[in-house]
Amino acid sequence: MSHFFAPAKGRIASRLLAVRRPVLGVMASLLAMSASSIAQTSEALPGNSVESLLAYAKARNPEFASMRHEADAAADRAASAGTLPDPKFRIELQDITKMGEQDPTLSPARVGKTRYLLMQDLPWFGKRELMREAAQHEAASATGRARGTWADLSSRIKSGYAQLYYIDRNESLTQEILDLMTRLEKIAQVRYAGGLAAQSDAIRAQVEQTDMRNELIALENERRMTEARLNMLLSRPANAPLARPERLRALPQPVRLDYAALEDRVRGRNPQLFADDAKLKAAEKNRDLAYKNRYPDFTVGVAPMQYGNAIKEWELMVEFNIPIQQSSRRAQEREAEAMVSAARTRREATANQVLSELAENLSGLDAARRTESTITNSLLPQAELTYKSALASYENGKVDFATLLDAQRQIRQARQNQIKAQADAQARLAEIERLLGEEL
Repeated sequence: MSHFFAPAKGRIASRLLAVRRPVLGVMASLLAMSASSIAQTSEALPGNSVESLLAYAKARNPEFASMRHEADAAADRAASAGTLPDPKFRIELQDITKMGEQDPTLSPARVGKTRYLLMQDLPWFGKRELMREAAQHEAASATGRARGTWADLSSRIKSGYAQLYYIDRNESLTQEILDLMTRLEKIAQVRYAGGLAAQSDAIRAQVEQTDMRNELIALENERRMTEARLNMLLSRPANAPLARPERLRALPQPVRLDYAALEDRVRGRNPQLFADDAKLKAAEKNRDLAYKNRYPDFTVGVAPMQYGNAIKEWELMVEFNIPIQQSSRRAQEREAEAMVSAARTRREATANQVLSELAENLSGLDAARRTESTITNSLLPQAELTYKSALASYENGKVDFATLLDAQRQIRQARQNQIKAQADAQARLAEIERLLGEEL
């Protein structure tokens, strides 16, 4: 019996193997496609650099898009400003009953006389140019506001990215310290088992680990909040994933951060100052236009007269308004002068605020740079030497566990301050670039 079924079993096994091979091939292809899709999705996530976030926001942020549309609308409005109004055409049918000889009619050939009047309104000389120039300055102001919106948006994104970088590196540092405390706990337990240390050393190590875990929870919550704020600026869902921040931008050389040179750049390129300056020029043009309203506007026209089926007469006409309402015009002129004064004062206030913020952020950037340099070149190496010495002394029983913990805390504090100084420098740089309206 076993010899009889042996060939059958072999055939069945070979058939199963033949069926499995294509199935396994399909499964492998699906897994490869899934892995490829996941890899592409992770690569497409913004957040690994601040440039990726800025590019994403520039293409999708609705606030910036609305300001661009407003600027486009103002530019189109300026293109049509100052043009002549549409001409007017009038038809007058006179004596539609021909002195009672016929029934009323609307046929131009059968009435007593038909008058065709073509009229064109003409503003006083120079008014059209003033209207056009005022509209152009208003369009420039709208463009400045759009640039200011992007400068503010990009600054918030840069600061948010710096904060996210700080949180990410702080999480890594805290996890590293947590692993270190785990090793120190084992050392303390070994020394306690050998009667060389008190049990409180191991307990203190466990307490430190608990504190580290609580700090990791707080950092995780802070990361989620920071990512939600960044996603809001990117017009993404609040819980949408972001790539891990990989690097910070290089800081400019100190020679490029001279206040006098940057002051000139800010006065010439700050979007808010640009918008206020354009607003002032528009107010000045509107003031000049208000004074032009002292002079009359004209309407000219030509009127052919039809009798029966023929044009037999031509008329020319001119009409103008009489500007005798002086009280209303003087009020309009005073209003225009007040608007010019308000625009000039607003521009001066903006300049004072912008230059004050520039000096403040330049000082903050310099302080952050020097702080990082001091920590990197002096404090951190000293703290590491202190920790190594304390660890060796503790293993030899020369210092207590509290001294070792203090040395470890010094290293951790120094590294946290180093990361914080880097993030602060990036935030200050973002503010300086916001004031400049361009990359530094």
